[in-house]
Amino acid sequence: MTNRIAFQGEPGAYSHEACRDARPDMEALPCRTFEDVIEAVRTGEADLAMLPVENTTYGRVADIHRLLPHSGLHIIDEAFVRVHINLLAVPGATLSDVTEAHSHLVLLPQCEKFLRENNIRGRVSPDNARAAREVAEAGDIHSAALASELAGEIYGLDVLARHIEDHGDNTTRFLVMSPEADESRRGDQGMITSFVFQVRNIPAALYKAMGGFATNGVNMIKLESYMVGGRFTATQFYADIEGHPDDANVRLAMDELGYFTTNVEVLGVYPAARKRH
Repeated sequence: MTNRIAFQGEPGAYSHEACRDARPDMEALPCRTFEDVIEAVRTGEADLAMLPVENTTYGRVADIHRLLPHSGLHIIDEAFVRVHINLLAVPGATLSDVTEAHSHLVLLPQCEKFLRENNIRGRVSPDNARAAREVAEAGDIHSAALASELAGEIYGLDVLARHIEDHGDNTTRFLVMSPEADESRRGDQGMITSFVFQVRNIPAALYKAMGGFATNGVNMIKLESYMVGGRFTATQFYADIEGHPDDANVRLAMDELGYFTTNVEVLGVYPAARKRH
C-alpha cells in the first residue's frame, strides 16, 4: 500500500481539497489528466482516485462518465466539496493594489460581481491552483489568483477576500475509486448503487427499463445519457439509485432492467455522503 490518493490538477486544486477532507490520512498525488489519475491507481502508484463527476453550477464534468466504465476501478465512496473562491495575492498586497485576477475559465464568471465592483480584470489560467502558484512566483502585487484557501496555504499567498463567489451553493461531487469493489453495507445515510447500461433497440426500451424501478419502489437519483463509440445511435446511460444490490426491491428492479438492455455494468456500491442529505 502506498497510502496515496490521486487527483487531477496541481496542489491546491479543489480536487486536492476533496482528498484532504475525505481521506486526511492519505498523501494526495497530483496528476496532469483524469486518465493519469486512473493510471496511477492501475499501476499501484496510488491506492485510490478522487474524480469529480458533477457540479451544481456547471453540470457534469466532461469525459468522466466516458472513462468510468473502462477504468477498471470501482466506486467505493462519494465526497462533496463546497467551492469557496478566494482572492489570493502575494504578502503585502492590498485589495486596492490588485488590477487582474487569474483563474480557470469556469471560476471567473462565478466571481463576476466582485471583480466588476473592484475594477479587477479576469485572466484565464489552465488551472486555479496553477494560477496561485504563478502569482506567487511572479511576486507582483497587482496580480492575484482566484482559488481555494488551501492553494493560498501551499503557495504562501494572503487571502485578500474570502468566499467571493456570486452564488452561495456551488458544490462539486466527487467519486472515490478503488481497484477493488466494496459492496459491504456501511455508513449511516443509506447506500447508493451506480451502474451503466445500454438499452435494446426496441420501441420504448428506456421507458420499459425504468419501469422496474418505479414499480419496485427504488428511487433513482440520477440518470444521464451520453454517446459511445462516436455514433449518435449508440447511447449509454449512467444511473445512481438508492439501495444495495442485495435489497429485494433493488434486485427485482435490476432483473427487470436486464430484459430491456444489452448490457448492465455496476460501477460501485457505496454509502451516501452526509452532504447529500
